[in-house]
Amino acid sequence: MDTTPQPKIEARGLFKRYERARHDALQDVSLRIEANAFVTFVGASGCGKSTLLRSIGGLETPTGGTLQIDGRPVHGPGPERAMVFQHYSLYPWMSVRENIKFCRRLQVHTRDRSSADVEAAAGRADALLRLMGLAHVAEAWPNQLSGGMQQRVAIARALMSRPDILLMDEPFGALDAQTREVMHDLILHVHRLEQATIAFVTHDVEEAIYLGQRVVLMAPRPGRIDTVYEVPLPARREQSMKHAPEFLALKRRILDRIRETSGMQTDLELLEQLSRTAPA
Repeated sequence: MDTTPQPKIEARGLFKRYERARHDALQDVSLRIEANAFVTFVGASGCGKSTLLRSIGGLETPTGGTLQIDGRPVHGPGPERAMVFQHYSLYPWMSVRENIKFCRRLQVHTRDRSSADVEAAAGRADALLRLMGLAHVAEAWPNQLSGGMQQRVAIARALMSRPDILLMDEPFGALDAQTREVMHDLILHVHRLEQATIAFVTHDVEEAIYLGQRVVLMAPRPGRIDTVYEVPLPARREQSMKHAPEFLALKRRILDRIRETSGMQTDLELLEQLSRTAPA
């Protein structure tokens, strides 16, 4: 009898082909992600990281293979999954508080709601405002906020429905280095409190190691899983850990492997290729 716990997310032989482009975005991707895990994805451009994430979110339909959440096939988006993108996509005509509460106004969340449910939702919004450090700007408009604060609003909105799975596609890519560090510690704090399963796509290897319990390295042409690295850090992270020998050694291993899978052994080779393909 198999006593292995059922994974939260499981892909088996996942395949995605874009027929018009004659391009295989994913090929034979098999992966298990356990409940409450924090898994990060890295790899060269075109390796299928975002395609895999969007497939888990139900925004892409795989061409072949199986993809399951809690043992059930994925057929489109669902309220148990929430996505956070690099671009905040906040509604400019809504206040911070209204943006966070917006998902509770959708039909899937409002069916058969009682007055107690409405009151609980308001309390949830207030709790998220405090958690994200946004209580003092609750009535502000999105264009009055910094990029980091707008992304905090987007994360709070994603958490509003208490999703089991949080999918994050380069959410901190547009932020400056100092703000990114703050957001790293914030999302780790949120993960401890909310206990959601997080799948996080990034191009930043240091970010992937600092946040993830596992780092999944994907290779391009076609997109596939190349290597899965266990992160040798304790559950509670501190910024000083980024200078630890084991952290730096893993970072070097991953960077070297990304170069190998992309066919570029050095940064100079990559610069030379970009120079050759640049328009005259």
